[in-house]
Amino acid sequence: MESAGIGWIAAIIIGGVAGWLAEQVMKSNMGVFMNIILGIVGAVIANAILAVFGIVLTGWLGYLIAGFIGACILIAIGRAFRRG
Repeated sequence: MESAGIGWIAAIIIGGVAGWLAEQVMKSNMGVFMNIILGIVGAVIANAILAVFGIVLTGWLGYLIAGFIGACILIAIGRAFRRG
């Protein structure tokens, strides 16, 4: 998160927004705490995946986009394990 140019409080807020957006798009029903976790962890995972392709997202907007992408990936993985 520090490499993205944001602090912990901003990461929690942006992670919550990213998790909520992913929840709405993926038609999932998670709580506020889980949205924050999904957004933060999703941002870390998405940044790692995007870095492999040479894409680096920084700042608030980049963290929000990465959090959204990562949270959607995590929700999809969670659904696959629940159904499988």
